[in-house]
Amino acid sequence: MSRDTARDASQRTPLRYRLSFRQLLLVAFLLVGAVLSASSLYVLVTLERLAAHSRESAREAVRLTEAAERLGERTLTMERSARQFLVLDDPVFLQRFLDAWKEARVALDTLAGVLPEASASDFDAWQRHGEGARQLLEAGKPRRGGEAALFAHFAQLRDVNERLALTAKRRVERGNDALIAELERQRGLLGAQVAAAAVLAVLLALCFGLWLTRPLARLERAIARLGEGRFDQEIAVRGPEDLRRVAAQLDWLRRRLAALEADKARFLRHVSHELKTPLASLREGVALLDDEVPGPLAPAQHEVVGILRQNVAALQTQIEDLLRYNAAVFDAGRAVHARLALQPAIAAAVESQRLQWQAHGLSVTVEGDDATLLADADQLGAVFGNLLSNAIRFSPQGGRIRFGVSARPGAVWIDCRDDGPGVASDDAARIFEPFYQGRRQPPGARHGSGIGLSIVHEYIAALGGTIALLPSERGAHFRIELPL
Repeated sequence: MSRDTARDASQRTPLRYRLSFRQLLLVAFLLVGAVLSASSLYVLVTLERLAAHSRESAREAVRLTEAAERLGERTLTMERSARQFLVLDDPVFLQRFLDAWKEARVALDTLAGVLPEASASDFDAWQRHGEGARQLLEAGKPRRGGEAALFAHFAQLRDVNERLALTAKRRVERGNDALIAELERQRGLLGAQVAAAAVLAVLLALCFGLWLTRPLARLERAIARLGEGRFDQEIAVRGPEDLRRVAAQLDWLRRRLAALEADKARFLRHVSHELKTPLASLREGVALLDDEVPGPLAPAQHEVVGILRQNVAALQTQIEDLLRYNAAVFDAGRAVHARLALQPAIAAAVESQRLQWQAHGLSVTVEGDDATLLADADQLGAVFGNLLSNAIRFSPQGGRIRFGVSARPGAVWIDCRDDGPGVASDDAARIFEPFYQGRRQPPGARHGSGIGLSIVHEYIAALGGTIALLPSERGAHFRIELPL
């Protein structure tokens, strides 16, 4: 691929796939942090605005209260100074009255500025009655009729002061109620926003988590397939750039392993076929010697011929086992499925080996549920035959071999138990590996090739099931689980 073509392909790739896993993880953390930070910033701004509103309301309430109290105090000072002037006829008290009247007018102007809802007639009435009292006092000591008019002015002033004080009090109460209502409303909004931000942060975390872990799960499944020897499915992952590179390397490894597996199978197949021809010649020669065709044999020579015959037969068996294992691996993925009843299939495998288990004095039983499933008859027959031959080989004289079928929801269990020595704990992990032989071998028996259980494992995996060696107090206990 040329440099320009690679650059064009990189430009066509979405940005989220050009970033690495660590970069995308950083983006996810930044987005979640941005959501939570924006929510916190909004909360701070709202609280500051509410605090400023509260301070302004408090200052206004203080101004209203102070102005109303000052107006009442100065009105009271005016009345007291007027009474003292009437009694003592001292100009000092008249001046005191005038000073209090001026300060009261300032307080009245303050109330008029901060209390617009107060009636204008109250302010006019206060001005009128205050001016009337001042004129009466400045004209000199009033007579009895003038005193009555003066005190009437002060009574009106007290009434106006009470109305203005009540209006100011109501204004403060309304401001407090409005502030409390605003606080409650903002508290609800802030609670809803914090909850929404938390939910959004959780959703972002879940979305990014699922999106980032999905390619990791695909890689994990791909590695599991490689470990199981399944090299037929291409490994391709859509995700961050570094994970796509890992997937490409795994796919290269898959192709390499598949090529090595094919080379191994081809090598074993060729070697096995090449060995069969000279082996057949050896077997015929040993048979001719055993039949004394070249001439009579001495007893020692007969013994040597017997050893040769036994080893030639063992070598032929091992070569045939190699061919059978290669055929099993090749045919495992090429099954022809049909509806099959399990108990008759197991019974057929038992009947085909009747002479072997009867020669060992064994009893073989098949019991359990009548279950049917879709499977390849030849593969399943090979599975039951290998399990039975393995159990026959390890069972003691007069022992029992038991097959059990148990139907489960969506699956069926097939158990095979024998009375042999069982499998050593050190061998349990490798019992299904090809050509592996456990430590507990039957006394006096020739070692097998170690591929019977490997063939069973291959066929069961091809059928979508599993086989496991279960703990058992006596003998070996194998359990096959197949989907219905």
